[in-house]
Amino acid sequence: MISPRWLVAPQEFKGTLTAGEAAEAMARGVRRVSADVVLDIAPLADGGPGTVDALLAGTRGERRVCRVHGPLGHPVDAAWALLEDGRTAVVEMAAASGLSLVDAKLRDARRASTYGTGELIRAALDAGCERLIVGMGGSATTDGGTGALSALGFRFMDRHGNPLPPGGAALAALERVDASSRHPRLGQVELLGATDVTSPLLGPDGAAQLFGPQKGADPRTVEQLEAALAHLSTVVGDMAAGWPGTGAAGGFGFGLVALAGARLVPGYELVSRALGLERRVLLAEVVLTGEGRFDRQTSLGKGPGGLARLAREHGTPVELFAGSVSREGCIELDLFHTIVDLSTQARPGASAAETLTEAVARWTAARLKAEG
Repeated sequence: MISPRWLVAPQEFKGTLTAGEAAEAMARGVRRVSADVVLDIAPLADGGPGTVDALLAGTRGERRVCRVHGPLGHPVDAAWALLEDGRTAVVEMAAASGLSLVDAKLRDARRASTYGTGELIRAALDAGCERLIVGMGGSATTDGGTGALSALGFRFMDRHGNPLPPGGAALAALERVDASSRHPRLGQVELLGATDVTSPLLGPDGAAQLFGPQKGADPRTVEQLEAALAHLSTVVGDMAAGWPGTGAAGGFGFGLVALAGARLVPGYELVSRALGLERRVLLAEVVLTGEGRFDRQTSLGKGPGGLARLAREHGTPVELFAGSVSREGCIELDLFHTIVDLSTQARPGASAAETLTEAVARWTAARLKAEG
């Protein structure tokens, strides 16, 4: 008898489980019921937290750690990866400039800086990479990427020729950008920004207005940051501000495109290709996926939604385990064979990992029983 092969490919459960931790919890659930199922583990990411780990899992390589400046200047140890081809590096913005690095009471959208992400990029350039992927989700910043670019040798100066202090609010005083001392290898690499949003730099769906509040910005601060980013766009004189994705990571997408010559790509698609997901779906009898919240964004194709579309093309059923489910506005709910809302199944006192493990175990028992 041939053992069934199941693909376990969740995304992060934001705030509770990384994609890797979620995959481990799901695998434990299956193993509680059966030791015979062959499990193929492939944590997902879309450019946000977990992108480095997902690409290392899919392509192998070397994990490196650097001590860099966090979003408010405190030191943090942040990981990046040099993949096994020796020419591709992966930097994760969330690791150096992420919202999770700042206590909710201390978030300061006006002052938070991407400088630490620039330090990671510099380390990757110094290591000799030829292709550099920057995962751009989960940031605490709204500085248009100027902090990171400062770490790479760019100088952002006021009318007196003084360098601006860190953060997006300071951009209101920007007079001139000096790129004469930028890192010499920056123009020699293929630079890709892996985005998890399609927002432009400015406007109601842009970096400040849409994402500023979750980074600690009150309405007045949002207005200040919007004006500061608009001023940055004017000084730089680049038309990219209206492009999809330039509002990603507090406008970091704009900074990378306008000043560093980057190309923005959908993060999930990049990770999906690197993991060889299509081949793995073809080999699987069933796909188990999950994320913290299933909502309209999921159904539109990122993460589990994108995986489900791929699986449907090959007739492979997909089971979704979500921390909570919001069906309002969702499309194509039939992408998933089963949708399990963990918020309705949580045992009092159980951790997120335990809740997920127990739900998968129940599902596994029911499936194997039905199969006889």
